[in-house]
Amino acid sequence: MHHKKSSSQKLVGLWKKLGPGLVTGASDDDPSGIATYSQAGAAYGLSTLWTSIVAFPLMAIIQQMCARIGLVTSQGLTGTLKKHYPKPVLYVMLLFSFPAIVMNIGADIAGMGAVGNLLFPAVDATYFSVLFTIILLVLIIYLPYQKIAAALKYLCIVMLVYFIVPFLYKQDFGEILKSTFIPTIKFDKDFIAILVGILGTTISPYLFFWQASVEVEEMKHRKKHLVVDKRLVHAMNRDVDLGMSFSGFVMYFIILTTGTVLFKEGIHQIDTVEQAASALKPLAGDLAYLLFSIGVIGTGLIAIPVLSGSISYIITETFGWEEGLDKKFHEAKAFYIIIAISLILGLSLNYVGISPVKALIYTAILYGITAPVLIAIILHISNNKEIMGENVNNRTENIVGFIALAIMAISAGTLLYLQFA
Repeated sequence: MHHKKSSSQKLVGLWKKLGPGLVTGASDDDPSGIATYSQAGAAYGLSTLWTSIVAFPLMAIIQQMCARIGLVTSQGLTGTLKKHYPKPVLYVMLLFSFPAIVMNIGADIAGMGAVGNLLFPAVDATYFSVLFTIILLVLIIYLPYQKIAAALKYLCIVMLVYFIVPFLYKQDFGEILKSTFIPTIKFDKDFIAILVGILGTTISPYLFFWQASVEVEEMKHRKKHLVVDKRLVHAMNRDVDLGMSFSGFVMYFIILTTGTVLFKEGIHQIDTVEQAASALKPLAGDLAYLLFSIGVIGTGLIAIPVLSGSISYIITETFGWEEGLDKKFHEAKAFYIIIAISLILGLSLNYVGISPVKALIYTAILYGITAPVLIAIILHISNNKEIMGENVNNRTENIVGFIALAIMAISAGTLLYLQFA
């Protein structure tokens, strides 16, 4: 009995220690990410499963660098850029990040609305989109950061539905293993575009900003200002690793679900999240469809505060305004107004006639172009002794960081070539 208690206490202890890394990881699998992974599975079966293995170390290392920058400098990424780098670098980053993140918010709101409509067909999808936007605004503005962080952490449990869905269907484990560990690359435009889409939605620039800023928020909430020592950096790395592995698993299982259920039934084109959910209904039963739909809404509720928070951190740090999710509305009006504007702009995209899928493709392209530039800047900051002191990158971190930079740059180049050739 005592042993059982100690294991459950360990689990509770681990859960309490999990910080921003888990939320960052979960928000990486937002509705737009789910749409991308679903399309990959539907179009190419299991042949993109290996991407989750390749993406994991790249995501983890870059996010660790961002978190460490936040810890060491007590500033977000934008603040560090503003202080140590030329102004044009800051403005180029703003120029690319803002439209991509707003489109991402729009696509996520549309995805949540569409799935709400699937669960309750009598209510139009646009009403659901407006409803979710209002709920998110109220929660972000009225709840203090600690409560938001705790709520987001519990919402991450919703993501576990993706681990159940594939097992409601008969699987060929030999084929799964082969697709996981032996990469398949087809040199045709659509396959390369899907690969770039997967990378763009996995190694996403908005997460770089969020991770650094949220580490600063976490530091403020600890009782005393902690010394950034090896132990603290190690704990932070473990948190990021857990979050990113969680993200990678969810991505893996979505490709696995759609790659077995939809691909084998001849459904190869998924344009929207609701198509992915409704396509599962006749093939894998009501339960799979319901779980998938709940997962989409849950991930939207996790991701949209992260997306809008990232935009707000970027802009408020650029102009030196009061910022922070731990502040009340009257203490950081500009910060919350920017969050509100980004949500309303995102929602309005659904009425402009840009289809959510088009928005996703544009987002992936903008992310794909921005990511290499940002990764190069993050690598530069992480190796800058003036900024980071003794917490500069080690050799392994630099090697993996430069591999991430090369892969993202090649992807962006190939994508642009395919798009405009």
